[in-house]
Amino acid sequence: MSKQGRKQSAKNHAEHASTPAVAALLNANIAHTLHPYDHDPSSELSYGLEAAAAIGINPEQVFKTLCVYADGALAMGVAPVDHMLDLKAIAHALGAKKAQMADPAEAERVTGYVVGGISPIGGRKRLPLVLDESALLFEAIYVSGGRRGFDIGIAPADLITVTGGNVAPIAKAS
Repeated sequence: MSKQGRKQSAKNHAEHASTPAVAALLNANIAHTLHPYDHDPSSELSYGLEAAAAIGINPEQVFKTLCVYADGALAMGVAPVDHMLDLKAIAHALGAKKAQMADPAEAERVTGYVVGGISPIGGRKRLPLVLDESALLFEAIYVSGGRRGFDIGIAPADLITVTGGNVAPIAKAS
């Protein structure tokens, strides 16, 4: 990388290191890339599809973080943005009888992130996490960096390492 490229990379990290997600990755010495973009509040796309379009990545490789209650306990499902979370499958992956979507306000309170910017990394409280198995098809996947308009590229295995999560088939076609 050129001297100018290293300066820009350092500048990008300095600008985004304030998110707990980036701080957690830096503390764990996990390789990642930063992908800020201009979030358009008036976009008719979902947050995840907007991110995929803005950073120029196939939606199958961009993952959303969804909070669920599994037998009453909060957990996270990380699935491709062009799919839906299969509640029966995530319940099974978590060893629960039933799962339902968490209240957005509760997800924000527990994670410390806003809806549309909930990162699976560096939340206020570490929640059990299940990553959809399709992530393993890619060298890198893209997840929220902790705010709207900011994604992080990371190897799926590194995401599992930093979150203590597991992998299972939890996504279904929209």
